[in-house]
Amino acid sequence: MKIDPYKHKERYFAWKDEIRELGCIEGISKVNSNLIIRYVFDMEMGINVSSLSTKGARGYPRLNNLRQRMIFLTKKFEEIYHKDDLGDLTEEETITFFTKMRNGEIKKLKGGAYKSVTDFVKVFKAFWHWYVKIKQKEKIEVIDITRDLDSSKSKPKWVYLTEDQVKLLVDNAKYEYKVLIWFLLDTGIRSPTELINIKVRDLHNDFKELNIRDEVSKTFGRRIKLMLCSKQIKEYVNRKELSTDDYLFPLNPSKTNEYLKRLAKRILGEDESPAGDKYSQLTMYDFRHISCCYWLPRYKSESALKYRFGWKKSDKIHYYSELLGMRDTINEEDMLIDLTKIELERKLDATEKNNIILQERINKMESQMKEILKNINQEIVVIGN
Repeated sequence: MKIDPYKHKERYFAWKDEIRELGCIEGISKVNSNLIIRYVFDMEMGINVSSLSTKGARGYPRLNNLRQRMIFLTKKFEEIYHKDDLGDLTEEETITFFTKMRNGEIKKLKGGAYKSVTDFVKVFKAFWHWYVKIKQKEKIEVIDITRDLDSSKSKPKWVYLTEDQVKLLVDNAKYEYKVLIWFLLDTGIRSPTELINIKVRDLHNDFKELNIRDEVSKTFGRRIKLMLCSKQIKEYVNRKELSTDDYLFPLNPSKTNEYLKRLAKRILGEDESPAGDKYSQLTMYDFRHISCCYWLPRYKSESALKYRFGWKKSDKIHYYSELLGMRDTINEEDMLIDLTKIELERKLDATEKNNIILQERINKMESQMKEILKNINQEIVVIGN
């Protein structure tokens, strides 16, 4: 059974139970409540999915995301534009609303600006495309008011660490976190979703290989080599007396991230890392970025690197690394090899030409020798007569 650290399934079914009990979504109009409930339930079944979207039922993380963001947006549309029916929204109203979210005019409850406006835009576009489709079935034409919405996404900030900085953290961390940090750097595993589902039995070849099972991975299962932490993991398993069916890191993601933040702040301070976020904001997720930066210059094959990290597309390499830590690796020896090769080619060409000239001389000499032998033979015949 796969562990869900965010309890998406439990939260979704708890919401469904609440809807059945109340008969509606509290805080919004009855019309809008019915629309959102129908939309989310359709997505649960994979019904009326837009032709622009992937077919099939949505998973519990996606369903929770859809319902939460759509309820938030609906409350805002009712509050600002007095729309008791989302179908009455205009293109101008939606573009204005999301523009104000981006520039900070529409703020969070605590006063901060929204950092993930694109996520709200994508959810609303998905909802509206569903709405267009169900209305088409009712022979009602609805224009797409989301065509000009800006769904571009800026790269989020993260914490970049050099190999020396990682070692510095390890030297000052508690034992369990020493092992965890090395494991995260080595594997680049998705944290916490893949990480907390790893069991001791997933370690093979005397702790030198890790099998990330297909059922716990977001994309595909993979078996990778442990090049940095094999000895530490073996010692950790023995020290903790873990059995084959025990989880390797039965941790609380929230508490673990808080520890990493405190550790990084104490050791590295509050400065901003080269990837934009402060060292004091270090989390397990950042180690997937850091690991990518570590392995990128070491892997000779892009496909092999994608396999290690469970990626299907090459653009993920740049997204996670931003090429931080990369350097120009050409050196004088490489140039010497190239120059030597050129010089050898020149010498070979010269030798080949000399061989041709020599062969022509030999052929000429052979011809002359034949002519001399012919004349000698003729003279012998004359004397004999």
